[in-house]
Amino acid sequence: MGLRETVISYAEKQAAVYQQIALDIHAHPEVSNYEFFACKTLSDQMVREGFQVQVDVAGHRTAFTAAYRSAKPGPVLVYLAEYDALAGLGHGCGHNLFGAGSCLAASALKQVMDEVGGEVRVYGTPGEEGGENGSSKGSFVREGFLKDVDAALCAHPGSGPHTLSDTCIACAPVDIEFWGRAAHAAGAPEKGINALDGLILTYNGINALRQHLTSDVRIHGIIVNGGDAPNTVPEYAKAKFYIRAATAPRLEEVYQKVERIVQGAALMTGAKGRMQPYQNRVENMVLTRSFDALFAREMAALGEAVEEPKPGPKGSSDVGNISQVVPTIQPNLSISPEKLAGHSEDFKAAACSAYGLRFVPLAAKSLALTGLDLILEPDTLARIKADHKAAVAAQNDE
Repeated sequence: MGLRETVISYAEKQAAVYQQIALDIHAHPEVSNYEFFACKTLSDQMVREGFQVQVDVAGHRTAFTAAYRSAKPGPVLVYLAEYDALAGLGHGCGHNLFGAGSCLAASALKQVMDEVGGEVRVYGTPGEEGGENGSSKGSFVREGFLKDVDAALCAHPGSGPHTLSDTCIACAPVDIEFWGRAAHAAGAPEKGINALDGLILTYNGINALRQHLTSDVRIHGIIVNGGDAPNTVPEYAKAKFYIRAATAPRLEEVYQKVERIVQGAALMTGAKGRMQPYQNRVENMVLTRSFDALFAREMAALGEAVEEPKPGPKGSSDVGNISQVVPTIQPNLSISPEKLAGHSEDFKAAACSAYGLRFVPLAAKSLALTGLDLILEPDTLARIKADHKAAVAAQNDE
């Protein structure tokens, strides 16, 4: 049996095991950085597959690494696994399939690693949806887990046709807080400093700023604390905002503008104002088209058509943080022939349907074979790495 046939055969043989894992995780939804069941289920399976596994890494208790290194030299490839659910909804983004597909891809590729050389890893990356302690891929980058990695691969559940990697915009989640001085709002208002006024001025300042921003920028937020009683001047007020932009440099530019609005509101009211991140910043996706072309070649070999993503509004994903430092693909593989809204009950249902479960072996085979190509074709890998470097440089020159 040839190398490709070995990879495909193993993915097909083990598909039922990983599909059951996907169903089990779907039945036990856990929000960001609380994915204890999912982390244990996936990491235990990687131990059974013969990987060296570590849990509680990169500052995230539900993150894990799984690695298998051949005695022969070769590239280091990482398969990214997500498994968090949405608060109040469950797996309406299909991450139960995402994690299972990536782990099976790595396990299938492992079957030939001793022959072809290199190292295959899985990074279990919790918290893609944000939440407490934030998204973890930025932590993996910051803590040096990508320093020796040549390429990263994953696939996300989608609906409608299969599509190649799409752009994701950068996002900075921030807390904006003001501290004033409490006083009786009727009896001694002159003795108070109104923290809520500072926050409202900031909110209105951001609204005024929107007129002068490029179309890719999005700023949206909520007030989470505006005081305790109407007859007391609020001494503390707080809002949470997302600041988004198409590229990291533009995001930083807008970030500084919003920070100056906070400073101006503080000067106007006499309150102390502060803006600071409350999660890892999520970077934009750097597309490496030659890498996607390699994936498309493998999809075609499997008899699957894959399309270019359609233009339109984009969200954010911390896969962008990985793509800033190594070539990365995240195609969308269909779990429903009909187009579904993401983060919906319909998408949640698709993520445990018979049609949706086909995602697991398809993601595993296509991603594992793409990884095998990177190992067997060093010139292709070198070109992909050069193209990625050029794409990062072009972004930073904007």
